[in-house]
Amino acid sequence: MSLKDRKKLAELIEKLIKGKASKNEIISLYNFFLSHQTIFKWPKEFENKELVEKEIFNKIQKQAKIGPYKESKLSKLRSLNFIKYAAVLVIFISVCYFIFNNEETNKTNIVIENNIEIGTDKATLTLEDGSNIVLEKGKTYKKENIKSDGEKIVYEASQSEPVPKLTYNFLTVPKGGQFYIDLEDGTKVWLNADSKLKYPIKFIDGQPRDVELLYGEAYFIVSPSTKHHGDKFRVISNHQEIEVLGTEFNIKAYQNDNVVETVLVEGKINVDINNENKILLPNQQLKYSKLTNTSEINTVNALYETAWRFGYFKFYKKSFFEVSKVLERWYNVKIVFEKNELKDFKITGVSSKHQNIENFLKTLKNTNNITYEIKEDIIYIK
Repeated sequence: MSLKDRKKLAELIEKLIKGKASKNEIISLYNFFLSHQTIFKWPKEFENKELVEKEIFNKIQKQAKIGPYKESKLSKLRSLNFIKYAAVLVIFISVCYFIFNNEETNKTNIVIENNIEIGTDKATLTLEDGSNIVLEKGKTYKKENIKSDGEKIVYEASQSEPVPKLTYNFLTVPKGGQFYIDLEDGTKVWLNADSKLKYPIKFIDGQPRDVELLYGEAYFIVSPSTKHHGDKFRVISNHQEIEVLGTEFNIKAYQNDNVVETVLVEGKINVDINNENKILLPNQQLKYSKLTNTSEINTVNALYETAWRFGYFKFYKKSFFEVSKVLERWYNVKIVFEKNELKDFKITGVSSKHQNIENFLKTLKNTNNITYEIKEDIIYIK
């Protein structure tokens, strides 16, 4: 760890212990613990690590109004429903704010030299007549009950006469993009990179509220049926149909992936796969294999699976190959492994999506001796 980083860390710890740390500073310290607990050595001059860890945890609990500190081990910190509270309190400081390399690495400044762009808010709206509208930051769009500020699109509920038939729009998010949509019934949908959603511009009373995730990944917070005369909300996606009995869930159904993953965050959903119904409860994940036409339900930490919605990559024992697919979609690059064994390398950690991809790669290089080379939009892992 460089002298500058040591000094900064010491200042933050002192402010925390004295009760003078701001919310941002508390989150910075939490981020340090979460990201560097297992792969970086704790500096000798900060001996009472558990005390600092406990103080961080208690401060966050106090702000989030949750229970008392029970265990100082980071396993408990990781299981905390933290991202949800942090999204309200303050945006996380990038993990790479503290890159604690060894002394040799810190002797030189690493200059980032690549043209790989960080993903941003952008999408293409396809209207009922087939025309396409490009949505992106800095551009506004408005038509009847539809409006967009370039970062989201909102369908306002219409007070006009009921529509005789469903009329559909499509929202397509390219690689290197993301977008948020408010449907006409109040349902909120976040679309990840390389995703496409089909949905009615207005739902019909007395009929199921059906939308279709044609491909990609989406996070849904569904307006309950009780607000819509009991009309069900259903999501059709890649070999499965999901009836929403609760509120929040995530679907990952990319075209080139052999597995479709559905994770429940809150409430309850019923997933119909090949005429077989499976009920999911919070923190359960249904994995459906396209290759074997089989499915299984596992218990997961839903926050790891949905961190993308809050602007973060959050991996827990994911293979480098799985991680590479996430990076490829967000940064619109291609990642090539020159050694097959590197694909199985396990990665655990948190990283901001709003940083240059080379920051992520440098961290792997400095901590695990994994080298890389960037040639235009292709990254070679060696």
